[in-house]
Amino acid sequence: MSKNAIGPAWLETQLRNAQWLTSSFSSGGTNCVQVAFLDHGLVALRDSKNSQNPPLLFTDAEYEAFVNGIMQGELRRR
Repeated sequence: MSKNAIGPAWLETQLRNAQWLTSSFSSGGTNCVQVAFLDHGLVALRDSKNSQNPPLLFTDAEYEAFVNGIMQGELRRR
């Protein structure tokens, strides 16, 4: 599914029923990034401190590129 083809009702249902995952390195789950794997190959990311704000949405491929960039140190501040 393309991110541009997402219907608001579908997304609302997906986010309401999402199982948000928090890193085991987090300090109690209150100061970290959370991820939820949605249907149709979409991934949602949100800030646990502001979980009421809309999450960022990625395709599986975009999310994999993001994670790989982190693991390879490509996203460090220079």
